[in-house]
Amino acid sequence: MRDRRRLRAWLEQGWYGSRPSPLLQPLAWIYAAVVLLRRHAFSAGLFRARHPGVPVVIVGNLGVGGTGKTPLVLWLAAQLSRRGLRPGIVLRGYGGSRRAARLVQADDSAEQVGDEAVLLARRAGCPVAVGADRFEAAAILVQAGCGIVIADDGLQHLALKRDLSVVVVDGARGFGNGALLPAGPLREPVSRLAEADLVVLHGADLHQAVPPALQPLHMQLLPTALRHLTDDREEPQQSLQGATVHAFAGIGHPQRFFATLRALGAAPVEHARPDHHRYSAGELRRGDGRRIVMTEKDAVKCRTLAAPGEDIYYLQVAAQLPEPDAARLLDRVMAICKGN
Repeated sequence: MRDRRRLRAWLEQGWYGSRPSPLLQPLAWIYAAVVLLRRHAFSAGLFRARHPGVPVVIVGNLGVGGTGKTPLVLWLAAQLSRRGLRPGIVLRGYGGSRRAARLVQADDSAEQVGDEAVLLARRAGCPVAVGADRFEAAAILVQAGCGIVIADDGLQHLALKRDLSVVVVDGARGFGNGALLPAGPLREPVSRLAEADLVVLHGADLHQAVPPALQPLHMQLLPTALRHLTDDREEPQQSLQGATVHAFAGIGHPQRFFATLRALGAAPVEHARPDHHRYSAGELRRGDGRRIVMTEKDAVKCRTLAAPGEDIYYLQVAAQLPEPDAARLLDRVMAICKGN
């Protein structure tokens, strides 16, 4: 486990802190060739792409790690439900052991279906399905009565035809050194951004990663509730002011979570973990009486590890878009619904 953490830390230091490694660049060229050949194979019909028969919206990104896709998916599902539609959410279920397509229940194990799937099932208020084959998972949603499918990630899953593609970009980290895996953090080249129907910029574009000509939408993540890990009771966020807390974040960009806690007045003792990290009970035993605060994605994996009454909380966040940007996104989605 420690060796994997060291490898991940070494890779990310290169991805976001320096030029591409000359040792890894040849592997990145091979990866780029595979990506290009795969796209051509789907375009030529050598590989089959299937459509579930209802509108499909992909919310994805170009690189590995978190950009804010899941909060945007939750926001979009809620907005569509308010407009009388019945959305369903599909995702791979990364980190889960099950590969076969299935519906997800709020009390499912994150080890089986993945942490993001359980989070979505608890929060979305609509059906959620996982599966290595996203089309099969989408078909299950259609059978459950869903009239539109939102894919959390899956921009590169070309086997699922889509009607609208939304690419989310993390303004804090941009595209790192701009190289493809493993020399950089990208699964597709930056040029792919121009092919998206919409680009959503999460936070300020510190790296000028999104050309102004693409007219990106803007999104922020705002903390909405501080809840106890085992019973979900809400605690005032003001209770974090001036408090030194152990902050756990097993997400794609842990520093964003730590910065959120600092903005709320807390002094976080940072415990960054790899994305989709599997916790042990020992990690939550700090022994100094300080409160533990973690992300909601971590909380769905840690509920069974905490003893009742322990001072462990998670912070819920929600996506917020300026009204003109929200209207623009929803207008595009409603247009494909009418078209179908």
